[in-house]
Amino acid sequence: MLFNFANVLVFLILGILFVGITLILTRIFRPSDPNEVKLSTYECGEPTVGTSWIQFNIRFYIIALIFIIFDVEIVFLYPWAVVFQKLGWFAFVEMMIFIFILLVGLAYVWRKGDLDWIKTLKTDS
Repeated sequence: MLFNFANVLVFLILGILFVGITLILTRIFRPSDPNEVKLSTYECGEPTVGTSWIQFNIRFYIIALIFIIFDVEIVFLYPWAVVFQKLGWFAFVEMMIFIFILLVGLAYVWRKGDLDWIKTLKTDS
């Protein structure tokens, strides 16, 4: 039993040594020529304009989070589809309930207006 833990310890030590030696060798052999162009901020090949401390619209984050939520939920459809014939009607009904819950969530987000890029303000006039 202790032999199994010794294997883990040996591989852990070898992994740490490999990473350490690799970092030391790259520091020794890398070219180092810092200049103004290399030390400047790089943003998609375009020269930066202004400061990098700007406020982004919260809509980008909300839409990204909504996308991630629905994307992750859709991933659960794949394993279900693989074993669908073995599971029968019970699994079909469960998945329809799951998809219904997703559609209710999508309708809620859509109704709330969180999928609109430009959100109009409602005024009482």
